[in-house]
Amino acid sequence: MPERKINPTLKTALELGPVLLFFVAYLWLKDETFNIAGTAYAGFIIVTAGFIPVIIASTAALWALTGKLGRMQVVTVVLITVFGGLSVWLNDDRFFKMKPTLIYLLFGGILGVGLLKGESYLKFVMEGLMPLEQAGWMLLTKRVCALFLGLALANEVIWRSMSTETWVYFKTFGLTAAIFVFFFTQGGLFKRYGIEKPEKG
Repeated sequence: MPERKINPTLKTALELGPVLLFFVAYLWLKDETFNIAGTAYAGFIIVTAGFIPVIIASTAALWALTGKLGRMQVVTVVLITVFGGLSVWLNDDRFFKMKPTLIYLLFGGILGVGLLKGESYLKFVMEGLMPLEQAGWMLLTKRVCALFLGLALANEVIWRSMSTETWVYFKTFGLTAAIFVFFFTQGGLFKRYGIEKPEKG
């Protein structure tokens, strides 16, 4: 099914809105405790429980409006549902905090397997966004693989050694900023290996 174009602002809201809602809800409820059916749940667990249906609904809306979802989006929603669900079910926030580690290890591992085969799986996902020569794709894939593995390590260090509030700030802003800064610093690679698209007309 071909991808349908939607308003860019709506698309951004559906992609980033759930994460920002999670952050705001956490700040609101972080110091609260809720007794449900005789069990005490911290605010973080309640916010996690609310985040799961929100991210599922926003992803479903994206699919309904565009007719297409990226593989990374699907995997991310599945892992959020599974590990967020485990955190709520077992009343243990560690499972949800592990989720970014597993996502980045999975993506980094997949890219690493491709590199061992002499292929760029990143090209398969992103070729339509930025045409590059094959050598450029291989170099960018190596760097993105290293980025993902570094983010997985950073997430492990932070959630295991710092407070939940620090981890929430890191997850909401730190991970996104790290990826943005990474691609911002790849300008030299894009300039060297970029392929200009032929002009229409």
